[in-house]
Amino acid sequence: MRPARALIDLAALRHNYHLARARHGARALAVVKANAYGHGAVRCAQALANEADGFAVAFLDEALELREAGITRPILLLEGVFDAAELDAVERHELWIVVHHEAQLRMIEATPLERPLNVWLKVNSGMNRAGFVGDAVAVAWRRLQASGKVADITLMTHFARADEPEVIATPAQVERFNAATAGLSAPRSLSNSGAILGWPQARGDWARPGILLYGADPMPGEGNGLQPVMTLESAVMAVREIDAGEPLGYGARFVAERRTRVGLVAMGYADGYPRVVPDGTPVAIDGRPGCLIGRVSMDMLTIDLTGHPDAGLGSRVELWGRQVPVNHIATAAGTIAYELLCNVKRVRFSYTGD
Repeated sequence: MRPARALIDLAALRHNYHLARARHGARALAVVKANAYGHGAVRCAQALANEADGFAVAFLDEALELREAGITRPILLLEGVFDAAELDAVERHELWIVVHHEAQLRMIEATPLERPLNVWLKVNSGMNRAGFVGDAVAVAWRRLQASGKVADITLMTHFARADEPEVIATPAQVERFNAATAGLSAPRSLSNSGAILGWPQARGDWARPGILLYGADPMPGEGNGLQPVMTLESAVMAVREIDAGEPLGYGARFVAERRTRVGLVAMGYADGYPRVVPDGTPVAIDGRPGCLIGRVSMDMLTIDLTGHPDAGLGSRVELWGRQVPVNHIATAAGTIAYELLCNVKRVRFSYTGD
């Protein structure tokens, strides 16, 4: 059996959720959109079913998957509904919805409903991606109240630069949110992962932890006590030695400066490991620090075993996890941990910590 696998530590997931909730100091929706950032939405939601105050997903199909798996806690659709027909499923499955533009507001006003909805009204406080702006927030709030089809309204916003503690954009967004919602009696939700960890002035009635649940710290320094949930690993499938001056792999990017012992590892970019990482990108070889050499291939990559005389065929190689933070690999690839975690595929998923 091919040794490439992703180990998912559900105990670490629960640890991170409780850390987020304690840091924020109020209720928290566990964000499990995009298949729980690549970790398996159903298994992650089941692991948090007795812990989380609720869940957040992107769209209806993601919510229905959780309901079919027996998840009964509140589920918020962060993108809201795409057409009025979806309101029937929202109503039947008792889902919560975000309303972030005029057409969604009109759908609620025009659609007959048997029971009132729980709506999260989104404020555009400066990200300029979705939400109502300024005075339009109060207008939308009053229209929802007047429709007679809404039981509860939560006011929310989303931050564009909460993971940059030296930038004043987040306090400015908090000010704009507060100005737009002044005088409106409703719970508030501002904090995403970065704001939970770094911006206490953004705390409200609900937090929405996402990437931090999975142990990838969005803030610089990685000093917040998060535990990695996914360990991506494989094993050495072949060993060879090349002489000084010999190239290795596609494009001959790596050329040996000395006689080099090379380990061939069953993991490639088709599995979700980034092709663009440079020579020297860290790995762990049987628990010891090591590095990648040569260009990542579709199904394989190569590592330097020269300083690992006891390593060989079958040696465990951690690509990211407890020893190799996924943020380090993301930096080497010029991307973010979100993308790497979401892209993992073709590997076996194993779950621990149930």
